[in-house]
Amino acid sequence: MSYIVNKLAEIGIVPVVVIEDAKQAVGLGQALLDGGVPCAEITFRTKAAASAIHALSEELPDLLVGAGTVLTTEQVDLAVDAGAGFVVSPGLNPNIVQYCRRKGIPIVPGVATPSEVERALELGLDAVKFFPAEQAGGADYIKALSAPYSGVRFLPTGGITAANIADYIKLPSVFAVGGSYMVAKDLIQKGDWAEITRLSDETVKLIKSIRG
Repeated sequence: MSYIVNKLAEIGIVPVVVIEDAKQAVGLGQALLDGGVPCAEITFRTKAAASAIHALSEELPDLLVGAGTVLTTEQVDLAVDAGAGFVVSPGLNPNIVQYCRRKGIPIVPGVATPSEVERALELGLDAVKFFPAEQAGGADYIKALSAPYSGVRFLPTGGITAANIADYIKLPSVFAVGGSYMVAKDLIQKGDWAEITRLSDETVKLIKSIRG
């Protein structure tokens, strides 16, 4: 788990991808790599998710591929069998967390309250997704949460844009940020890989400038 979190922390941004056609996966993945973002979270919001994960893991070994919006243990198995290196869920489901930990699968579950943070700690986790970030209180809320839970690292996701990403990245407790603006559905559907690369590159440069 620590390896995955540290790897994502090095990158700083986790593109949250909703892809309808698995045939576009490799083009998308290459665009992210070209923009300096060697990771992608493929969400199980479409039927193409598992096939897209498989294509990326097979064709682009330099890309760290994760599965997002994982809601069942069946989806965990489907994701891992397809080649996912980590799992992300929108909420904190103890059954899924325990299932992943028994199988040695890195998981970053979603939390939005102090009670959920404590439950995550009880389950042996110290890295969680904060979701939905903007709607749940934003960077100020994470800053407040980090006071009593100083050992917890957060992956804020939900409502992150180029305009507010800096508010999150500058927080010491945030190891990376999940965002979809550089992989917007319309860009993927049009196959506008150049724009995805441009937005990814801009994000990487911004993160580096903030972190020094």
